[in-house]
Amino acid sequence: MNADRPISELLATKRTVRSLEFFPPKDDAGVEALRQTATALKRIAPDFVSVTYGAGGSTRERTAQVSRLLREEIGFTVMPHLTCVGHTREELNGVADLLHAGGYRNIMTLRGDPPKGETEFVPYKDGLRYASDLVALLKARHADFCLGVGGYPEKHPEAPSAEVDLDNLKRKVDAGTSFITTQLFFDNAVYYRFVDQCRARGITVPIVPGIMPVLSLKQIRRFTEMCGATLPDKLIKRLEAAGEAPEIVETVGNEWAITQIRDLLAHGAPGYHLYIMNRAKSALALAAGLAA
Repeated sequence: MNADRPISELLATKRTVRSLEFFPPKDDAGVEALRQTATALKRIAPDFVSVTYGAGGSTRERTAQVSRLLREEIGFTVMPHLTCVGHTREELNGVADLLHAGGYRNIMTLRGDPPKGETEFVPYKDGLRYASDLVALLKARHADFCLGVGGYPEKHPEAPSAEVDLDNLKRKVDAGTSFITTQLFFDNAVYYRFVDQCRARGITVPIVPGIMPVLSLKQIRRFTEMCGATLPDKLIKRLEAAGEAPEIVETVGNEWAITQIRDLLAHGAPGYHLYIMNRAKSALALAAGLAA
C-alpha cells in the first residue's frame, strides 16, 4: 500500500493548503450520500480531507469505512481522526498499526469528548488522559506519522484560563505535533491574536485556520456554544435579516467565509480547513467565490 504524503511537507511548500472535513454517517444510506458529496467535491481538488471520530468514539468503524472510501474510491489524501476515548493503550497501538499498514501517514490527534451522557472525561481502563499522551504514543509507535492537533483560538471550554490552554497546546506540540488546526471562529482578529500568543510560547508549527460556512443561525449558535466560539454581532444581524430563507442564509454564510479566508491568506495563513458538514453545495460555492 502506497504511503500518503505527510501534510507537513505540503505546508512546507508555503503555498495555500486547502482541506475539507467529513463526519461519518450513521447508516449505509448516509455513506452513499457522502460518496456523492465527495465525488462532487473532487473537482475543487483539496490537498487532503479529514474524517472525524464521532462524539465519544461512537463512529470508529464508520470512520475507518469512510476513510477507505475517500482514499481508495475518490482518491483523496485522507487524515483520519483518532481520540483517546474508549481505548486502552494496546488498542490505540493496534489502531496505529492498522492505519500505518493501510498507507495512512497523517492523523488528527485528539483527546475526544466524554461519551454520551457523561460530562467529565475519564481515561478508559489503562488508556490516555490527554491528547499530548496520544501524540507521544503514536510517534513512538511510528515515527513517520504526521500528527495534527486541535487549537482553540478562544480557549478550550474546559480550560480554566487561556494561559493554561496554551500550556496544554505547547505540551501537545512538544510531544511531536507537526501542525495545529483551529476550532471554528468568525472574527479573524481572534485567530491573529491566537497565533501571536502561540509564537510567544515557542509554538512554531503551522497553525491552520478552521472555517465553517454558516448554513443555519440555530445550528451555528449550537456549535459555538459547544466549542466556546463567539459570533460577531454583524454576522448575527445579517443572518437574522435572512430569516427562514435557507438559500439567503447560505449566501450570507459563504460571503462571510470568503471574506475571512481572503483576509487570512493576505495575512500569511498557511491555508484553511473547511468544516463543511458533509455538504457539497456551500463548499463548491465558496471555492468558486475564492477563484473569482
